[in-house]
Amino acid sequence: MYTPADLPADFGEIGLPGRYPFTRGPYPTMYRGRNWTMRQIAGFGQAEETNQRFRYLIAQGQTGLSVDFDMPTLMGLDSDDPMSIGEVGREGVAIDTLPDMAALFDGIDLEQISVSMTINPSAWILLAMYIAVAQDRGYDLHKLSGTIQNDILKEYVAQKEWVFPVRPSMRIVRDTIVYCAEHMARYNPVNISGYHISEAGANAQQEIAFTMAITRAYLEEVAAAGLDVDTFASRLSFFFVSQADLFEEVAKFRAVRRYYAKMVRDRFGAKDPRSMRLRFHAQTAAATLTKPQPLNNIVRTALQALSAVLGGAQSLHTNGLDEAYTIPSELAMKVSLRTQQILADETGVTSVIDPLGGSYYVESLTDQLERGIDEYLAKIDEMGGVIAAIEQGFMQREISDSAYEFARRKASGDRAVVGVNKYVDADSDQKIEVHKLDPESEARQTTRLKAIRADRDPARADAAIRRLLSDAKDPDANLMPATIEAVRAHLSMGEITAALREIFGSYRETPVF
Repeated sequence: MYTPADLPADFGEIGLPGRYPFTRGPYPTMYRGRNWTMRQIAGFGQAEETNQRFRYLIAQGQTGLSVDFDMPTLMGLDSDDPMSIGEVGREGVAIDTLPDMAALFDGIDLEQISVSMTINPSAWILLAMYIAVAQDRGYDLHKLSGTIQNDILKEYVAQKEWVFPVRPSMRIVRDTIVYCAEHMARYNPVNISGYHISEAGANAQQEIAFTMAITRAYLEEVAAAGLDVDTFASRLSFFFVSQADLFEEVAKFRAVRRYYAKMVRDRFGAKDPRSMRLRFHAQTAAATLTKPQPLNNIVRTALQALSAVLGGAQSLHTNGLDEAYTIPSELAMKVSLRTQQILADETGVTSVIDPLGGSYYVESLTDQLERGIDEYLAKIDEMGGVIAAIEQGFMQREISDSAYEFARRKASGDRAVVGVNKYVDADSDQKIEVHKLDPESEARQTTRLKAIRADRDPARADAAIRRLLSDAKDPDANLMPATIEAVRAHLSMGEITAALREIFGSYRETPVF
């Protein structure tokens, strides 16, 4: 039970929506002025197949695009690489060269719809392709909106997808932020992601604490390159999970928003309120979805979506009921999108800004979670900062311990999971429609890649790769212009990363037990 004694002594800690410290939301009117962006992720097969899914979702009322890439693309490999066999287009769309990116967005006005790309180690190459497509169509880069995830530090902590060692990877993130600050005023060059930290097993406290530690490292890296914080911080964006504990999730979003505002103002000297305003995309928790009784996943997703909305998300993805089996079918995607639309149009939650603000429980929990961020960052500082903490395996061990404890509680029944360890049906096999990948898609993609390599201008491709390598050797050079020329010369994703690996090296993680 909570009482007025659990409220902050200073009302300023709660404050007003759209004003520092932004506890109650980044904008004064929140959803009364504009609903969150409904951004269902999609990606499979070749670019043309995903393009058709995009068009379907837009026709159903989706207001933003989000792209999932296959494992070879995520790892900077080409579709015809021996390591890619069997994975091309399986868990996302395959993108090897610039013509693939052009096909992905065929018939879609990139100035009118924002695009989020879930990509990390090879993010800057996908950004270069996106820029080249936009320029070829005559778009104004300053009118493009969206984000690349590009959060490489959380890969070493949680998701485990990388190409290069930590420090050159940080340089690439820096280069994308600097380039976008100068050329793409509305674009978010990094989407700092607590979601994957949570999916790896972190609890809510660890998710926001480690995300803020990583955020601080990026801010320090870009500030060291000579940019004033107010020239780029307003374009940083964030990605959090919306987990099962409804009130904890609402408080988590409020706490991290407030902590960020204070950190950017007090530690980095920001003066523009827009720099202090944390804006985030939320996704419901894929790790909570179950194969037994899969229709239960619709209810889980709806309640998790509600906590994201009550916590003030700017953008939201709701998971498909079938995602414990495969990537979502069209039916599952439609139900997920309708879940958001029902929340927006039927429940009345958009009529009141931060309706849980002032709740004795929520305000107390918000304070507790904010203090927890400080406590974790103090430990990380003692280790020499976030990169040193990653290299020492600190965050990885914390997440591993949390994941083990959660799994132990679920196995013992202490943590109830309906349909799995409680209210279990003797026959829980419910027949549902699942997505089926075209078995010929991989062959079509590798054939196209070989044709593009054969048809390109070899002199231009050779000059482009030499320029890229020269810039990579210069720590003060920005890699983005040379990468844009490389993709224009029809160099492939794998060719670019393989060339740079000769300079940057590769990374092998020290196992954590």
